[in-house]
Amino acid sequence: MKFTKESYFKRQTTLPEVGEKGQELLQNATVLVIGCGGLGSPIAIYLATSGVGNIHLVDFDTVSITNLHRQVFYKTDDVEKPKVQILANEIKLRAPFTKVTYTNKAIDKSSILELIAKFNVVVDGTDNLQVKYLINDACVLANKPLVYGSLYKFDGYIATFNVKDNTGEYSCNLRDAFPKIAQDVPNCEEAGTMNPIVGIIALLQVNEVVKLITNTGDLLTNKLMIYNSLKNSQLKINLKKNTAVNISDVFNKSSYIDAACQTQNPEWLISSASLKSRLVDKNIIVISVIKKLNTKIPFKVHHKIPVQLFNVENFKPDFNKKYVIVCQKGISSYSVTEKIKKKYPALQVFSLSGGIEKFIE
Repeated sequence: MKFTKESYFKRQTTLPEVGEKGQELLQNATVLVIGCGGLGSPIAIYLATSGVGNIHLVDFDTVSITNLHRQVFYKTDDVEKPKVQILANEIKLRAPFTKVTYTNKAIDKSSILELIAKFNVVVDGTDNLQVKYLINDACVLANKPLVYGSLYKFDGYIATFNVKDNTGEYSCNLRDAFPKIAQDVPNCEEAGTMNPIVGIIALLQVNEVVKLITNTGDLLTNKLMIYNSLKNSQLKINLKKNTAVNISDVFNKSSYIDAACQTQNPEWLISSASLKSRLVDKNIIVISVIKKLNTKIPFKVHHKIPVQLFNVENFKPDFNKKYVIVCQKGISSYSVTEKIKKKYPALQVFSLSGGIEKFIE
């Protein structure tokens, strides 16, 4: 079926605040969406169907069964397939006037500046604090506007950072709100999240991008908006420039790498299949290091120790036994395994590769 841009975008161009001029601005815009999960996937779809002419997707991950309840543009048949590939195909089905490309790998410090240089607007749809600060710092250095979103339980956070005003000055950025990366903030896997808040924050980010490109309405610049889905409340916090932070120096000195990105020694790992076949072995002791003790685990564990309370000095192993350390994604468990191996090199101790999330797939 053939149709024109005029008919496709008629409801939007009818708005005098957008009109044909605004639609043309959208068509000529280039937007980079980093992260294609709960935030990034609806952001990309809605930006495309709003008329953004060129969208590039970045994500290294594959679709997991635990994604599906909130990442609604992925289907059960998509599990274990690359998110960027599936999402690009979904956009092509819905948005005939959008060119979509993708990068199926994680961004890092060495590549991000070259990547964002090609785009008018950057959108943060990630769930990793280190990566969020990497994106923010790179956007400041490259003078690129950044539409930011993040989630914590029933709260969502939205802001539009680093926008150039009429005087040539740039608005506040993430480090003006939070100068340093917090080390104790749990992600969605650990804290949990409900389906609706994810979609709400994603669409608020889309709203910011469309307004930014079409020069329409009031942007969330020099502000951080916090939306609470339980109370249907929102709070806007005014931000001020933090002159004590030199982002160029921070960027040069930071690696922006956390435990999720570290290389794991395969000799210290046990696969899900191997653990499943050995759960009945009486010589194996399974220890959970998940933050919340009441987390349901699909197999018997002998000890539950919140990872923040684990002290290797208090760990007294039985060298006649084998130990398997488990957590949700295999990150905290590997860290604990590494500590134990350093203190007791001869002990047979392993981390469950991919964690419980991989085990139940």
